[in-house]
Amino acid sequence: MKKIILALMVTTLPVACATIEKTPQLTDSEKQALVAEGKKIFMEFANNLVGHVKGGLKSGGPVKTIEICNRVAPAVAAELSIKHGVELARTSLKLRNPDNAPDAWEKNVLIKFEERKAAGEDIQKLAYNEIIIEDGKAYFRMMKAIPTAEKPCLMCHGEKARQDIDSKLSELYPEDKARGYKTGDIRGAFTLKKAL
Repeated sequence: MKKIILALMVTTLPVACATIEKTPQLTDSEKQALVAEGKKIFMEFANNLVGHVKGGLKSGGPVKTIEICNRVAPAVAAELSIKHGVELARTSLKLRNPDNAPDAWEKNVLIKFEERKAAGEDIQKLAYNEIIIEDGKAYFRMMKAIPTAEKPCLMCHGEKARQDIDSKLSELYPEDKARGYKTGDIRGAFTLKKAL
């Protein structure tokens, strides 16, 4: 009897695993809806962050804005993640905050973004999405490149920062690598992960 149960387990296990690892097939309209939702969430995230940056610059200048970004950006990502039922963040190949380190999938997409930019693609349109299987679960993943604009990005992310800005960045981000950017560089990307 034990041999029969063991044989059944061995023969049915691969079928069960294959079912878990199979990527769900979505219709074009279902996938388009996920992409549209992702774009909307990224826009909401970007607008929220830009609003805080502009408000900080107006009320206290760039040093105050760095302090605001340090506190507010993670809180905004967490709030929007809960609101939309996703995991939302920013990441980069050159990190300011080590908590934003890319996972393997994100790092690969960031590298591809750099290749696509080098091939002449418009940074404003650099985006990628895919349905993946991770730990036996299906996820919709999406990223959108963040371009470096002339102002206010270069005040804190450019090749040379004012002394007060440099001091505040060093204080809040001792491992900061997010400097040396020029206008038109890819500074990082918004990233989204949604369980299906």
